[in-house]
Amino acid sequence: QVQLVESGGGLVQPGGSLRLSCVASGEIIKINTMGWYRQAPGKQRELVATLADGVSTYADSVKGRFTISRDNAKNMVYLQMNDLKPKDTAVYYCNAKGVVFMGSVTATYASDLWGQGTQVTVSS
Repeated sequence: QVQLVESGGGLVQPGGSLRLSCVASGEIIKINTMGWYRQAPGKQRELVATLADGVSTYADSVKGRFTISRDNAKNMVYLQMNDLKPKDTAVYYCNAKGVVFMGSVTATYASDLWGQGTQVTVSS
């Protein structure tokens, strides 16, 4: 099986920076898209950034402040967050789409996987 584990969340003052990391563990053959989503209290989960085949997409609210990157050899995805604002406060979730991995007998496909989330709080 494949698991996604995030790290790097925490409390930061407005204008500060954080770097989130996510590692996909398991006998992974390929991951199509990796990305980050977030969910603030009382709101729906929303896309923050995704990266596939070298093409990145960002929510308008984070463009110019956040940068997504991947290390395909390590099955990791990162989110560098700069100039953080209180409105960025949320639980941030790592996501992987189009995952091919070795199951117990043969190659297996998982369309959509999620991590457990990491809390980011921006407050003075």
